[in-house]
Amino acid sequence: MENNKIGHHISRQFNQELEDIRNRVLIMGGLAEQQVESAVRAFMAGDMELADQVIQQDSQVDMLEKEIDRECLEILARRQPTAFDLRLLIAVIKSITELERIGDQAERIARSAIHLDDIEGGSHENYYELKHLADLVKEMLHGALDSFARMNVDQVVYITEQDENVNREYISIIRQLISQMMEDPRNIKRTINVLWAVRALERIGDHACNICEYVIYMVKGEDVRHISQEELEAKVNGR
Repeated sequence: MENNKIGHHISRQFNQELEDIRNRVLIMGGLAEQQVESAVRAFMAGDMELADQVIQQDSQVDMLEKEIDRECLEILARRQPTAFDLRLLIAVIKSITELERIGDQAERIARSAIHLDDIEGGSHENYYELKHLADLVKEMLHGALDSFARMNVDQVVYITEQDENVNREYISIIRQLISQMMEDPRNIKRTINVLWAVRALERIGDHACNICEYVIYMVKGEDVRHISQEELEAKVNGR
C-alpha cells in the first residue's frame, strides 16, 4: 500500500518543491544502482573500460548529493515544515549520504578490478566468489530504492532480513579467500583485491538497510536505528 502524502498542501509550489526533491533522490539512486551493477560486471568480466566509466560516474553522484542537500536546507529555512514534510526532508538528507557512500563503494570495486587486471596481465578468470553476494546486495538496494519511491514500508522487513544472508555469505567468502592465500602465497595480491570488492559489497548492503530505516522514519515517524530485527518488525507492523 502506497503512502504518498506529497500534494496535500494549499501551496502548489510547496507540493512541487517536495516532489522535485523526491524525484532527484530517485535519479541519484538510479545512478548509484547503475554504478553498482556496472562495477560488479566490470570486476567479473575484466572490463576495464566499464570500470573506468564507473569511476567517472562517481562525480555525478557527488554533485547530486550536494545539490539535493542544498535544496533541502533552503526548503527547511523558507517553509519551516513540520510532521511528515519535516521527516521527508530529514530522510532525504540522510538517504543521499547513504547513496553517495554506495557510489564510493562501487568505485572501490571498479578500482579493484583495474588492480587485478594489472596483477594478472590482462588474463581473466570468473570471480565466482562475488556472484551470489552481488545478487543479494543488488536486490537489497533495488528494494530500498523502491520503498523510498513508493514511500511505504511493506518491503523493508524483508530487505533488512536479507542483511543476515549477506553477512553469512561475506564471512564464508572471507574464509575461502584466506584458505586460498594460505595454500598458495602467489594468490595473495589477487585475493586482497577480491577481499576489497567483497567488503565493498557487504557495505553496500548495510547502506541499503540504512535507507530502509529512513523510509520507516519518514512514513511512520519511528526511529528504528540500532535496534534488533525483531524490534524493527514490531514497529513496522505497529505492535
